[in-house]
Amino acid sequence: MSRATNAPASRERRRRRLALAKGFRGPRSKLFRQATEAVDRAQRLATIHRKLRKRDFRRLWIARINAAVRSEGMTYSRFMEGLTKANIEINRKMLSEMAIQDAEGFKTLIEKARAALV
Repeated sequence: MSRATNAPASRERRRRRLALAKGFRGPRSKLFRQATEAVDRAQRLATIHRKLRKRDFRRLWIARINAAVRSEGMTYSRFMEGLTKANIEINRKMLSEMAIQDAEGFKTLIEKARAALV
C-alpha cells in the first residue's frame, strides 16, 4: 500500500502562509517557520493597534478642541460640561472638525455652553 502524505494540502497551507508574509524582509518572507512567526506577530499587533488607533484619535480630537476653546478663554472640561447642560450632543470628532473648518459655528457652541453654565 502506498504512503499517503497529504502533500497538496500541506503545500497549499504553506503557500497561503508565505503569501501573507509577502513584503517582509529576508527569511521572514521566504522560510516557512520564520514567516509563520512573523505573520502571527503581525496579526496580533494589528489587532492591538486597531484598538490603540481609536484611543489616539480621541486624544487628538480632545487636544484640538482644548486648543480652540482655550483661545476663547474657557477650559475643555468646562466646555464639555456646558454642552452637556445645554443638551447639545455632538461627538468629539465633529467638534474638532468644527474648530478647524467652521470657527464661527464653534464660537456659537462656546457661547451656548457658557450660557448653560450660568
